Amino acid sequence: MFRTLYRTVLAPDHTRVLPRALGRWRLPAFAALIIYAFVWAVVTSVAYVRQSDSDGWWVAIFLATLGPYALLIRSPLLAWRLAVPGFYLVSVLMDGEGAAASQYWTAPPLFVAVAAFYSRGIVIAATVLSTALIALSEPQAADMAFFVPIIAAVVYLLGARGRAERELEEERDAKAALEERARIAREMHDVVAHHMSMVVVRCETAPYRIKGLNEEAEREFAEVGDAAREAITDMQRLLGVLRTNGEAPQREPQPGISRIPELARPGDEAEVDVDDVPEAVGLTAYRVVQEALTNATRHAPGSRASVRVHKSGGQLDVVVTNTAGGPSRGGGSGQGLIGMRERVAVHGGTLTVKSTEDGGFLVRARIPLGDK
Repeated sequence: MFRTLYRTVLAPDHTRVLPRALGRWRLPAFAALIIYAFVWAVVTSVAYVRQSDSDGWWVAIFLATLGPYALLIRSPLLAWRLAVPGFYLVSVLMDGEGAAASQYWTAPPLFVAVAAFYSRGIVIAATVLSTALIALSEPQAADMAFFVPIIAAVVYLLGARGRAERELEEERDAKAALEERARIAREMHDVVAHHMSMVVVRCETAPYRIKGLNEEAEREFAEVGDAAREAITDMQRLLGVLRTNGEAPQREPQPGISRIPELARPGDEAEVDVDDVPEAVGLTAYRVVQEALTNATRHAPGSRASVRVHKSGGQLDVVVTNTAGGPSRGGGSGQGLIGMRERVAVHGGTLTVKSTEDGGFLVRARIPLGDK
């Protein structure tokens, strides 16, 4: 109970549900909500100024009415939290009739958004708090307090499908991330196995390369070589566990940064100013460019892309931009961004994905190089 109350009233909320739910209509919808709130903020402020004992508090009333809507697109719960003290402020400063009339039109959209998109516990807590506040601060709005639980129940039931779809999408994203991590582990096996093989070779050839080694040193090299062989064997067993049913082992060597120019399509530009990077970093850079160009081909057919790879401040900077193209062809699993983020996160790097001003798209990965 206390945990739910804390999540409702105080806990940080990062659930940007409205942008996802509204999709391409989020900006027009947000603009319509702001205009709606602005109109009623003006109406409420004017009603207050017309009172016989009004003073400069009309500014506070205006902001208390409009402010929550500015947060609505970011977080309906944060908007509701700001609206609660705002409702009380308007009720205290205005006559009962004016306050009730204002809140009839400004409060419901905020509360409806909470009831539609949040969990049952948060909706119940918000309903109880809203009802109690209305009943205590605005006696003349008792009928409004009576309808709050009814509105909450109806909207919550109507929003059940949307919540189920979001949960399914979150589960799908989590599954895609796990699958991508397994794929990364399979690809990294070749890189790690190469380094371990080099350890074995150097240990076996040490007595021939280094003159004057005593028996203890030779035995130490032999033990290190045996341990490296066992590690390679263990990695091969682990790789078998990570491989999905029916998946054949990879026989080709993993691509690296030197093969990035091969990914460029006709008309694209590819500039790779670095070739001395760790193999794992080179593989990640290759996959990021590969996925970015694949997305450009699928979702912006006819576009031209530019690939830039260079070192910057101890990091590998991979930038792929494409111009605007034709209508998207659709298709794809929709998990490409998850794969890129997982690969970059392995090295502690960052990935930036955004639209450009000319209608194109930009993908930028910053991957720490570390000690090679």
